[in-house]
Amino acid sequence: MLTPRASWIALVASLTLAMTPLAMAQSAEQEWNAYRDALEHGERHADYWQTGWTTFYAGSLAYNAWQSSEGSSSDDRFDARVGAVKSALALGGMLLDRQPHPEARRKLEQVSGQAPDDRLARAREVIRETAEEERRRRGWRARLGSLAVNTVGGLVIGVGDDRPDDGAISFATGMLVSELQLWSQPGQAGHAVNRFQPAQLSIGDMQIDYEYAWVMGPDQLGMHIRY
Repeated sequence: MLTPRASWIALVASLTLAMTPLAMAQSAEQEWNAYRDALEHGERHADYWQTGWTTFYAGSLAYNAWQSSEGSSSDDRFDARVGAVKSALALGGMLLDRQPHPEARRKLEQVSGQAPDDRLARAREVIRETAEEERRRRGWRARLGSLAVNTVGGLVIGVGDDRPDDGAISFATGMLVSELQLWSQPGQAGHAVNRFQPAQLSIGDMQIDYEYAWVMGPDQLGMHIRY
């Protein structure tokens, strides 16, 4: 009669042997498709995001430029000049700093004809690089530029023009818009990477590091394992 430990080892061994080359190939193909779909969706999201925020800042720049000379009061005209500078800087940032997803998707297409193992290894590298860039774009360093611009703008109005309440409103409004811009960025690569969670299997003194992801769909329910 097998002991509980021997039974567990036998179960793990049988599950490992049950993963036939065909099953492993299917799992690798599904993983490749998941990464490709993530970057395709990310590219579309990036296009919408880029177009939307560029249009917003261009419209804000045009409106503030008009208000700077046509505003009903000197305070409105002064605030509009500050707003025009802030909008121009934000618009320049949108035009110069592009999202990484279109380039990442092109890198994936370049290796689509390679051997499955090489193709998947490169796909994992690309998706992780893109996910890291997504995290960087939402990190605290990504807020430093906006913080500096909105702080200066708020001080110019609050201290330079002796209107502290209006300066505080200008600062808070600018930071809120900046946060919305950051958090509306694409995050598909990070979601794709996080599908696979690290884990460790111990069998006696032996330890096996692996990653797993739950797979759910209309015609399947299971787990993908890679090691």
